[in-house]
Amino acid sequence: MTTVTLNLDTVELTDEQFYRLCQMNRDWQFERTAKGEIIIMSPVGGVSGNREAYLITELGLWNRQTQLGIVFSSSTIFRLPNNGDRSPDAAWVSLKRWSALRTEEQEKFPPICPNFVIELREAKLSRRESRTDPLRPLQEKMQEYLNSGLRLGWLINPQDEQIEIYRHSREVEIVQFPVSLSGEDVLPGFVLNLPMT
Repeated sequence: MTTVTLNLDTVELTDEQFYRLCQMNRDWQFERTAKGEIIIMSPVGGVSGNREAYLITELGLWNRQTQLGIVFSSSTIFRLPNNGDRSPDAAWVSLKRWSALRTEEQEKFPPICPNFVIELREAKLSRRESRTDPLRPLQEKMQEYLNSGLRLGWLINPQDEQIEIYRHSREVEIVQFPVSLSGEDVLPGFVLNLPMT
């Protein structure tokens, strides 16, 4: 994820203004941090796009069998309860929580933190730059999810061959590849094998 961060110290966008900004610039992908910083994210390359597709496919196949919730791609922005408008690489919301939202809330940026998210540390597109995303902004993003009620999250870091596992009210656990990740009680029966094949 290559980002350009705009600090709008003199202007604070309302939720509706941020939504309209995103709608007027559909070719760009925006996020807004809990601090109000606007982030413009670059498109991903082939390797990262393939990895992201694999993650969403695996999550979607599990969900099709269980029908316990709704799966979302990286194009979905969630309006987090503790501020921030974030777009995980893959996300899942339980059917009960999704159904509790009004139709208008479902159609715009859902005002809900997913039960489960995956963030993928991606390779950069430019040869002149470091080949990977800095890890710290992704860790801060995972913390924003936790602060907003996330139950389980995986920060997958193929470059260092490790995964950071985020759980509500627990320390971050770091595991090395190869590993089979369990969806635990959040995604019962879901298993993701890494490295990705």
